[in-house]
Amino acid sequence: MTDAHLRSRGDGDGSKRDLTYPPLPEALVVPVYDNHTHMEIADGGPDGALDYREHLDRASSVGVRGVVQVGTDLATSQWSAAIAAREPRVLAAVALHPNEAPLLAERGLLDEHLAGIEALAALPRVRAIGETGLDFFRTGDEGRDAQVRSFEEHIRIAKEHDLALTIHDRDAHDAVVEVLDRVGAPEKTVFHCFSGGPDLARLCSERGWYMSFAGTVTFKNAALLREALEVAPRRLLLVETDAPYLTPTPYRGRPNAPYLIPLTLRSMADTLGTDPSMLAAQIASNTELVYGAWDAEPVTVDE
Repeated sequence: MTDAHLRSRGDGDGSKRDLTYPPLPEALVVPVYDNHTHMEIADGGPDGALDYREHLDRASSVGVRGVVQVGTDLATSQWSAAIAAREPRVLAAVALHPNEAPLLAERGLLDEHLAGIEALAALPRVRAIGETGLDFFRTGDEGRDAQVRSFEEHIRIAKEHDLALTIHDRDAHDAVVEVLDRVGAPEKTVFHCFSGGPDLARLCSERGWYMSFAGTVTFKNAALLREALEVAPRRLLLVETDAPYLTPTPYRGRPNAPYLIPLTLRSMADTLGTDPSMLAAQIASNTELVYGAWDAEPVTVDE
């Protein structure tokens, strides 16, 4: 199961993309981590998809020390946990994506799949529950109750297992904050692919919630996102790819991968007016505070 991709990326709009992976960027002097990636998704065209080991080898060559591989349903969460169990450069996050929750609820399977996520949470190299949260862009009013119930259960699992919480928040800033405040956020809460402006950044700063910036911060039309980055305390910053999505400039639209983290990190450093190595050192330290050390638990060895 761990050698094959679980699914392929679908564009859904019939558009033609350049399916080739971008070239390797200049390596970082100070290593950092990609704290949110989806290596279970095949991209790069029918002949160009990379195995997870190829992703990791490319990442290692440019100063990306490790990744958090993130599940979005029970199958991909199981895959993520299995990869983390055998690969020292990988830790896992497991969850049911908020857009999965209404579909599972309709089939009467939500509780069963939540129980599956809780079982995975007990594994030593599973270090986060996510991505969970609320998505009001792709799910209408009829699915929101199921999303909220699923989100609340993921929060409970994270707190009971002392794990980080990785939040998916799309067009739902106020509702996500309301749930976190009402039920109590875990000690380590991460807004994955931070998409708010400076007001949300200030709110996260007040509550000690981490903000993870993806390739979107490099986009020309992302001025508010860069304002949020400037507001956020350095101690709460993380960096991610969300690969194969959100490829940073100048390769927007092409397949994304963990080895492209240096592009986003250097863009962040430029926005903040700081040295990339200093920012990388801070973000690497933040990442280990959230997820623990990548070598804290041994991996298994396949026979």
